[in-house]
Amino acid sequence: MDEKAKVALLSIGSNTFLTLGKLFVGLSMGAVSVISEAIHSSLDLVAAIIAFFAVRTAAKPADERHNYGHGKFENLSSIIEAILILVAGVMIINNAIPKLQGGGEIENLGLGAGVMGISAVVNLFISRQLLKTAKKTDSPALAADGWHLMTDVYTSMGVFAGLGAIYLTGLTILDPIIAIAVALLIFKAAFKLISESVRNILDTNLPPTEEKLIQKILYSYAEEYIEFHDLRTRKAGSDRYVDLHLVVPKYKDIDAVHTLCDRIEDDLRTQLPSVQVLIHTEPCRAHCEDIWMIK
Repeated sequence: MDEKAKVALLSIGSNTFLTLGKLFVGLSMGAVSVISEAIHSSLDLVAAIIAFFAVRTAAKPADERHNYGHGKFENLSSIIEAILILVAGVMIINNAIPKLQGGGEIENLGLGAGVMGISAVVNLFISRQLLKTAKKTDSPALAADGWHLMTDVYTSMGVFAGLGAIYLTGLTILDPIIAIAVALLIFKAAFKLISESVRNILDTNLPPTEEKLIQKILYSYAEEYIEFHDLRTRKAGSDRYVDLHLVVPKYKDIDAVHTLCDRIEDDLRTQLPSVQVLIHTEPCRAHCEDIWMIK
């Protein structure tokens, strides 16, 4: 099992523990804000399971059905996770709105505050592990799972503060208000995840910093070719794809051209992780030989 799968499995374990704990405490207290957190964690558990299978699938090599590999399974996973977050937000609001009419009784505030505090600490640790591994491996599925749990940290702390406010003021109406605020935070996180993953699904270019790096590497070999054009880039999961046309002198030996392409590809792979490079070479035409002589 690789590093990404191990961290995803850790997320499954922590979400299982927190979902059951929050649900038990929320039902015993009758606090919709705590129950809303249990709902959120339950969908985070589903998201963690999806992320686990996504990173396992994305790690598979290219095959006859997926000639370009399985990287986009991670992008698909992060979109599904974001949709699950939206569902959680809707469920939370549906549970909270009826209680705005008359707050109801909430018991064992200390127990609720305790489970929220534990949840925040556990999720902070797990989310940092997920985000650290996501950055190291450039995994959108782990990044989505990590931001899910980081959202849980914020919402758990919000519920923790709200229960404290209820204890001090006796205003139980704060419970559904906090639950709705939790839902709004969830919606914000979901839309951000969807927008980032959809961009990769639609094959948008690599970030400008990475494209500039690609061009810098190409220009470092400028004395050995005439020009390059039709540079295209895209990303699928953690995999990057670069292709371009390289114009070389028509008299240049084919072995020398092949060696030049290999050197460029090696440099790109050194600077950019998980990059696949395709270079189409062309002999120069018209007056390009004169340009070559000037260079």
